[in-house]
Amino acid sequence: MRIHAPAKLNLCLYLGPLRADGLHELCSLFEPLALSDLIALPTSTTPEGGRSRKGDEVICPGVEGENLAAGALAALREAGWIAPPLRVEIEKRIPVAAGLGGGSADAAAVLRLAAGEVADLEEIALGLGADVPSQLRPALALVRGAGESLERLPDPEPHAVVLLPGGGGLSTAEVFAEADRLGLGRPADELDALARGLREAAGVGASPLSYSELLVNDLEPAARSLRPEIGDALDALRAAGAPLVLLTGSGPTAFGLFADLGEAQEAADAIDREDVIVCAAGSAEGLV
Repeated sequence: MRIHAPAKLNLCLYLGPLRADGLHELCSLFEPLALSDLIALPTSTTPEGGRSRKGDEVICPGVEGENLAAGALAALREAGWIAPPLRVEIEKRIPVAAGLGGGSADAAAVLRLAAGEVADLEEIALGLGADVPSQLRPALALVRGAGESLERLPDPEPHAVVLLPGGGGLSTAEVFAEADRLGLGRPADELDALARGLREAAGVGASPLSYSELLVNDLEPAARSLRPEIGDALDALRAAGAPLVLLTGSGPTAFGLFADLGEAQEAADAIDREDVIVCAAGSAEGLV
């Protein structure tokens, strides 16, 4: 069995007040990308086939440290899932630590294996990380709270994205701390008003390019403060003609939105960077 785990893009990110639990209130639009990790689950019971006799295994070359997919498997077992031991092999295509939700996508893909067999997958997903619940059923979604409140919206009109990951490795916690130091953020009532505007604009299935004035990332100044070269990536996308240029999440990936893949590829060719990625955006149909 092979499963796609789509990356997600933050089309916007509005920063709200700090909560008692140490997290911030947020307002964001998430959308899935065609860019995805590929997860293989060998089904043979032979040693070559890959079912571990020692218990569950997660193999993810190139990624060191704790893997969220392994955490997802452990959480399913703790919840009583009785499927045979699994060997999960992850082919990373989503850049690591780039703000594109690759680890969360992998964890959510593993959780989907137990759909209909384990109750409260959303609660398990939230326990793994704020981005994981949105990846259980990848779709355009209005996201509130610290990521735990999801309102799925209609798929938007087709569009494309050019990504400049910039090497990854920018700490989310450090970006939020820098945002606090810079005094960024908005009051709760303003976040509520922004959520209403986003719901109205995106709820009709329009392309994000049609409501670009609503798409802002409040964390951009903080991310650029920590990683000034993000500004170069944003400028490169603008110079290549991207109608909308933003940072995704806490960065460091910069992205430009385009009407179609042809325009996106032309822009990527003009930018001529080794890390440039072009992909369709807005729907994960056929991938999961």
